[in-house]
Amino acid sequence: MRKRIYIETTIPSYLTAWPSRDIVQMARQQLTRDWWNSQRHNYDLCISQIVLDEAEAGDEDAAQRRMAVIADFPLLDLTLNVDELAEKIMESGLLPQAAARDAIHIAVACIHNVDFLLTWNCRHIANAIILGISPLY
Repeated sequence: MRKRIYIETTIPSYLTAWPSRDIVQMARQQLTRDWWNSQRHNYDLCISQIVLDEAEAGDEDAAQRRMAVIADFPLLDLTLNVDELAEKIMESGLLPQAAARDAIHIAVACIHNVDFLLTWNCRHIANAIILGISPLY
């Protein structure tokens, strides 16, 4: 059985964005494209309505590009269990109130037993301090 990956909104955003002049953003774009082209077929990819809502927002042309790459992915339900876990994540204080949608992404992946949550959101989702990973320095 193939592993499942929850694709958080930053992935289609980096995948479809016009090339950045910022070296970090450019590297993330290239890494995303490389992974998308070489690895995504090895996994079952899924999203939630939150991803669709975020991908549809903003510049119309950019939104159309984002939606085109995720349109056919299965949607994981936003259940009562997802809401309850997201609320507990927010109550923990690990995320600021402005990051409530990020808590939902985490909760969806957990409640639906997804193997991986793929994201470039290093501020709230893949944050080494929140994850308890020791810094290298």
